[in-house]
Amino acid sequence: PVCGMDVDEKKAAASFVYKDKTYYFCAAACKRAFEKDPEKYLAD
Repeated sequence: PVCGMDVDEKKAAASFVYKDKTYYFCAAACKRAFEKDPEKYLAD
C-alpha cells in the first residue's frame, strides 16, 4: 500500500498486521513507512 506495487504474499519482503488485516510489502522501508502512519496509506 505504500509504493503502489502489487506484492505476492509468498515473495513479500515484509508483512504487517493492522486492524486484523495482513499487509505485504516489497521492502522493509515500505513497511516502516506504513507502520508510522497506516491511515495515510489506507485513505487513498
